[in-house]
Amino acid sequence: MIVTVACDVLGNENNGTSTAAMNLIRYLKSKGHEVRVICPDADKKGEPGYYVVPTMNFHVFNDYVAKNGVTIAKPDMDVIMSAVDGSDVVHVMMPFFIGHYACKYAVEKGIAVTAGFHCQAENLTNHFFLMNIQAANKLAYKEFYKLLYKYCDCIHYPSQFICDTFEKRVGPTNHYIISNGVGKEFRYMPDIKKPEEYKDKIVILFTGRYSREKSHKVLIDGVSNSKYKDKIQLILAGSGPQRDNLIKYAQKKLNIQPVFKFFSHDELVRVINYSDLYVHPAEIEIEAISCVEAISCGKTPIISDSERSATRHFALSEKNLFKCNDSVDLAAKIDYWIEHPDEREECSKQYIGFSKQFSFDSCMERMEQMLFDAVKIKKGA
Repeated sequence: MIVTVACDVLGNENNGTSTAAMNLIRYLKSKGHEVRVICPDADKKGEPGYYVVPTMNFHVFNDYVAKNGVTIAKPDMDVIMSAVDGSDVVHVMMPFFIGHYACKYAVEKGIAVTAGFHCQAENLTNHFFLMNIQAANKLAYKEFYKLLYKYCDCIHYPSQFICDTFEKRVGPTNHYIISNGVGKEFRYMPDIKKPEEYKDKIVILFTGRYSREKSHKVLIDGVSNSKYKDKIQLILAGSGPQRDNLIKYAQKKLNIQPVFKFFSHDELVRVINYSDLYVHPAEIEIEAISCVEAISCGKTPIISDSERSATRHFALSEKNLFKCNDSVDLAAKIDYWIEHPDEREECSKQYIGFSKQFSFDSCMERMEQMLFDAVKIKKGA
């Protein structure tokens, strides 16, 4: 097949959507498909298969966009048409400008269109401080549908949760529920030991963008409320616009300062394996592949029970959940797992088995099949 992947945001793999896009692109290429990528990344210019469009100029807000670690695409119909012409299927990553115009042109040309659902309404509305305004989130979903998803032959949802959330607003869709998947490198490695500086510490890890909806402050407060706060080394893996604010907040709350760092894949595998616990406090989450990476390495998780997060469904017991935004309850769960190492070890074994369903290869095979199915649907129309 010739597959065109339309990416309003690509850039570095410092967020779930970019990682999902690059994983799909690499997998399809490995299977012999011709993959064309529409994106706004100037550094991709001249690379075979990349169709580079300009970036949006937000004028006084350019610094804010840059702080988020992304570049946002500006439509160029000549580039979009060149990428889409002759394709068997167009797969759109986001319901924004490039995705909208690539989809619109593909429909005009009778080319199959699929799209991934990688943006919760709150991921958008939180930038306007409207994350908790139900009407704003409902409007965002309806706009996503009008811009993109109503035209798709198939929609990829990374979790049942986000499928149910979206269909509640817009009605039934022809959908496939497929995890974004976790690579084989994320596995239990008992030989990896803590660095010397952490050997007497309890290491707690959270991987997530430094943004409001990820609720890092709840975790910082949870550690500060723990009876073991002076033994806990918190590692906050990631990057994002809230980094400076979080550093200042932690300085006020904790005696042992957290590590704020974006880790490479290889580094992250090591950090996960030597951590004692993984905490996922995010209030807004479509899937949280970072949590899947942790449990694939045998970490016992403590997860927010937020109704706006798919991650709560990864909990194997109530002990793996804490009340959303309740740092006191989180501290109690942290203390429980610290004080019950044998139970934690047993829980770890259960999670290694549970995580098998998120195998990267099987998830990518299902994504490939969805693209084949979309082409068949279009040809049969």
